[in-house]
Amino acid sequence: MRQLPVLFKRELASYFTTPLAYVFIVIFLVLSGVFTFYLGGFFESGQANLAPFFGFHPWLYLFLVPAIAMRLWAEERKSGTIELLMTLPITRFEAVTGKFLAAWAFAGLALLLTFPMIITVNYLGDPDNGAIATGYLGSWLLAGAYLAIGSCMSALAKNQVIAFILAVSVCFLFIVSGFPMVLDGFSGWAPQWLIDAVASLSFLTRFEAISKGVIDLRDLLYFLTLIAAWLAATAVVIDLKKAD
Repeated sequence: MRQLPVLFKRELASYFTTPLAYVFIVIFLVLSGVFTFYLGGFFESGQANLAPFFGFHPWLYLFLVPAIAMRLWAEERKSGTIELLMTLPITRFEAVTGKFLAAWAFAGLALLLTFPMIITVNYLGDPDNGAIATGYLGSWLLAGAYLAIGSCMSALAKNQVIAFILAVSVCFLFIVSGFPMVLDGFSGWAPQWLIDAVASLSFLTRFEAISKGVIDLRDLLYFLTLIAAWLAATAVVIDLKKAD
């Protein structure tokens, strides 16, 4: 565990040595503003809250977060530096966790830079800042879930584009798992407990509750468990690829 902070700092600093970090942050901030104030009907709603802002995050993250995650392991494998990384005095847990936490911290930084949204709604009215705080927490957890899935897909693929497509596809499945059109496909043959289990996997269902200010321990555990499971899968994939 002593090498984890070192690896974390190294990985986080690596984002800012290329234009990727700045391009991601600019795109995220611009799209957040466009979706909130124009497509989200912020002014038309006549309410000072950030519901339109958080409402687009699952779909915004669907393409932006895998763009961060695709380089985590695919780039290391393509350049051949993964062998060097694995020979360093660090455990597999430290390598996987360090890379993930750096990416998660970077996503959190981009999210924090949207603080003018909070200033705006407080200037225009009297919002529930507690609900806004939980919305930010839920958004960060959602980004973590996307990143954990993207990390595993990046470990599976040598090509970053393939890793990106795989991550988007898997994350999309987690989003739509609670949609009626998906559940209707199970209703004809699957038992009710299986339908409920599939519906409970939906990112939207879990995130919407938190973004509205409802903190349910089950929702928090869902995201944390999902992150831990996909990071464990990443470690397994790396071991299998190393054996090849």
